[in-house]
Amino acid sequence: MVVESPTKARTLQRFLGDQYQIEASMGHVRDLPKSELGVDIENDFLPQYIIPRAKIKQVNQLKKTAKLAKTLWLATDPDREGEAIAWHIQQLLNNSQVKRVVFHEITEEAIKQAFAKPGELNMQLINAQQARRVLDRLVGYKLSPLLWQKVKRGLSAGRVQSVALRLIVEREREVTAFVAQEYWVIEAELKNSDVFIATLKADIKNEKEAKEHVKNLEKASYVVSKVTQKEIRRYPYPPFTTSTMQQASSNRLGFSAKKTMMLSQALYERGFITYMRTDSVNLSTGAVAAVRNYIGQNFGKKYIPAAARIYKSKSKNAQEAHEAIRPTDAQRQLSLVGADAGLTRDHARLYELIWKRFVACQMSEAVMDQTTVDVTARGSHPERPKGVEGSIYLLRATGSVIRFEGWLKLYGKEEETDEKNQVLPALKENMPLSLIKLLPSQHFTEAPPRYNEASLIKKLEELGIGRPSTYAPILSTIQERFYVEKQEKKFIPTVLGFAVSDFLIKYFPDVFDYQFTAQMEDKLDEIARGERQWRPTIREFYEPFEKKLEQTGETAEKVKVAVELAGKKCPKCGKDLIIRVGRFGKFLACSGFPDCKHTENLEEIINIKCPDDGGDIVVRHTKKRKTFYGCKNWPVCKFASWTKPKEAISNKNKE
Repeated sequence: MVVESPTKARTLQRFLGDQYQIEASMGHVRDLPKSELGVDIENDFLPQYIIPRAKIKQVNQLKKTAKLAKTLWLATDPDREGEAIAWHIQQLLNNSQVKRVVFHEITEEAIKQAFAKPGELNMQLINAQQARRVLDRLVGYKLSPLLWQKVKRGLSAGRVQSVALRLIVEREREVTAFVAQEYWVIEAELKNSDVFIATLKADIKNEKEAKEHVKNLEKASYVVSKVTQKEIRRYPYPPFTTSTMQQASSNRLGFSAKKTMMLSQALYERGFITYMRTDSVNLSTGAVAAVRNYIGQNFGKKYIPAAARIYKSKSKNAQEAHEAIRPTDAQRQLSLVGADAGLTRDHARLYELIWKRFVACQMSEAVMDQTTVDVTARGSHPERPKGVEGSIYLLRATGSVIRFEGWLKLYGKEEETDEKNQVLPALKENMPLSLIKLLPSQHFTEAPPRYNEASLIKKLEELGIGRPSTYAPILSTIQERFYVEKQEKKFIPTVLGFAVSDFLIKYFPDVFDYQFTAQMEDKLDEIARGERQWRPTIREFYEPFEKKLEQTGETAEKVKVAVELAGKKCPKCGKDLIIRVGRFGKFLACSGFPDCKHTENLEEIINIKCPDDGGDIVVRHTKKRKTFYGCKNWPVCKFASWTKPKEAISNKNKE
């Protein structure tokens, strides 16, 4: 039997025993060559697969073991990539008897069911994977030389990554162009039996207008004009898909999409959760029955809705045969540290997020009583301030009280909103109120927020761009190419990112159009469903793309990428130092190059001192772009930490 990873192999071995020899392929065993295009365009886009040098030893081991086996069982992951890995293995090992087993969770019951009904390789899924691979290779390998020629050497472009970059660039321009508008809010602290706060309903543009209103309101008489009460029901969220898990993990735990997928894969391979790449919110009847039983035992019958909650996937391409991401055992909760030697606190935190979402999705809704109180203030001032009917003002107060917690009982304060909430006193219409004080405050409209990982994934999903397996690689790639940077967890395009995005959109507007990219995703899904042939789909894309490549190569002018000044002079020749991007990140170079070849490391100093010698702490990066913090006085001072020093000290003190 062949699976992708040693961890998955060990978990399966526990259930299947010694009658199966389980080997790990360590991912893909064949791929397109890195040194050339690897697609025979003249031969109907035939992919020219090779065994990468790093996989030759593993493939030989698989061949050796397969010769001794009566049956080759392929138990790779239940998606396009998993199906393609299985197909490549089958092509290389060439066993006469091959069986495909598919399961969405690694549990004894799921494995028994899969082995009771083995199937065959799904060529539709394999062709969809081949189409994506070939399509991305054609765009990447054909566009990169053009970028080298017209923008800057060493650049590359991805079909979907460049669309994500476009979103970030366009948002940055919105932020830059934004002009904040002043406005004022006036709150009134009022009292009958108890004190509450009501807000003036008026459009107040500046301090002068605000003072005019305050002057009037100070002399006004206040009375309750209307009391409205209504019941609000707050329903639980659906169970996680890949994208919603990545968004929640980013917002709540601060994990990147890449880290979330790494942690969730480990949880899946150890049998703790269902398969982590899915766009379905479907749940098996067995899982729903088990969690409803758990809710009844631990929370009580009133926390179980009369009927099980059934969620429908919004995505038209979601495969309902797949399940949402959920725990394999509803009874297993909270910390997993110690349950498995390979798990860390971060694994446990992500698992708890998944577990809570799953349990909550089958709990009763929360019920709240919301009260809205309208207050009329009659001013004595004869003038009519802007936005006010004569000297009559309207103020409004809103408050809500939870009557039944429902699923919120599981989350507690985690699900509290940022909105101001207050418990209002018992008020009736025509009830007089006394003014305690007025609270005028100045505010400014805010620019649209820059994208963070969660909001960018959400936007890509809304546009129909990307699929469960692609969100994390998209975000990683645009950062690794130095097209964007993260500042306070928000994406900001670099000068290089602006230049590349502008060039691609100017000369290839169709290829990097949001709707076009979404339509291509739909076509790949159609291939996966057997509704479309993959090679004609590639040809349909490539023929106009090739013409545009030739035309752009002949007519496009060379782009001059703006220079980032470092604010320092070259110690050798006195010219300005500029910031450049190399293989391992940013560095300083002399603007007099090639006459002057002086370079320096670019050190980002943070506002924290070294705990060992009091020197400046600088941000450094490993060759794999992992960030760490070190003392600027290295090698004299050897201090280094994966976390910011104040956090490192804090953790040290706890020990």
